[in-house]
Amino acid sequence: MLHEEALTAQIIGAAIEVHRRLGPGLLESAYQACLARGIIAAKYPIRT
Repeated sequence: MLHEEALTAQIIGAAIEVHRRLGPGLLESAYQACLARGIIAAKYPIRT
């Protein structure tokens, strides 16, 4: 469970960083695309 909490904290942190860098007012799809690229680049262990 602790691993999942740590992963969640990292993903939320990445989302905040994307929003901080891009700023407010963009479409959700822009934030989603940047967050997806960040998650892929960080190689977070995502289970499907």
